[in-house]
Amino acid sequence: MKRRRLGDSGLEIAPLVLGGNVFGWTADEATSFSLLDAFVAAGFNAIDTADVYSNFIPGKQGGESETVIGRWLHSRGRRDDVVVATKVGNPMGGDRTGLSRRYIMQAVEDSLKRLQTDYIDLYQAHRDDPKTPLQETLEAFDALIRAGKVRAIGASNYTGARLSEALRVSAAGLPRFQSLQPLYNLYDRSGYETDLEPVCIAHDLGVIPYFSLASGFLTGKYRSRDDLAQQARGGFVASKLNPRGLKILAALDEVSAELRTTPTCVALAWLLARPSITAPIASATSLGQLDQLIASTRLTLGAAAIERLNDASA
Repeated sequence: MKRRRLGDSGLEIAPLVLGGNVFGWTADEATSFSLLDAFVAAGFNAIDTADVYSNFIPGKQGGESETVIGRWLHSRGRRDDVVVATKVGNPMGGDRTGLSRRYIMQAVEDSLKRLQTDYIDLYQAHRDDPKTPLQETLEAFDALIRAGKVRAIGASNYTGARLSEALRVSAAGLPRFQSLQPLYNLYDRSGYETDLEPVCIAHDLGVIPYFSLASGFLTGKYRSRDDLAQQARGGFVASKLNPRGLKILAALDEVSAELRTTPTCVALAWLLARPSITAPIASATSLGQLDQLIASTRLTLGAAAIERLNDASA
């Protein structure tokens, strides 16, 4: 499988990143292991997680996803076969938050322990921390790279202005963000396309968007308010059940019917067709769902299909 460069990091990834946010949440450990096994067996190599997953769920503390991935890495002996991406900065409770040097140095050790590894391939700032100078954050990342604990760094949830500023600070001899993880999908377009994409193109950053299927909305399984109560992510997509959202689903239905595939495959193929995108992040809780994600990387959309989807989601 042809892999894609992630900025100038030296990392190369297959055109789909497996989202680890469901591990230890809607996918138990046994299911998570089977998904990871199948994903790597199919030729894919990038796994995305965060220290905070899944403390947004009652009863969860955070670290559950990293712990599951770490147990899988240890039991399978596949560390050199995968690119592990995790994140730091979102609140973990108490003073465990932000991108200060003090906290990054603490958080990376916690992540390394949970992941049962001595290095992280891509360590990402989960969101901008306006209270901490960018230089301090980048100096902390520099120390981790020099120590061999991190191979490359990335950003997530930054504005175009702050991402540009961070890249300017890096020009003084500090490591730069090699990738961006933005919110981007067929429904959520404007923030990335107008504010962030020009920066990513100008600086040759890798782009690995999250919520690539809009929390499942673009799979087509949410068609009415009644559907929301039946799913763990129902609350994430309620606002999308509007005329524009339904127009997007209709276009996905039409294109997928013509191509004899699924809305899931079409929505991800639409992302992959955009030149600035390196690989979308998508999660699965069953092998059947994973098969659909993988199938999307083999689907090429024609210009007419892309235009129809663009028009529906404009």
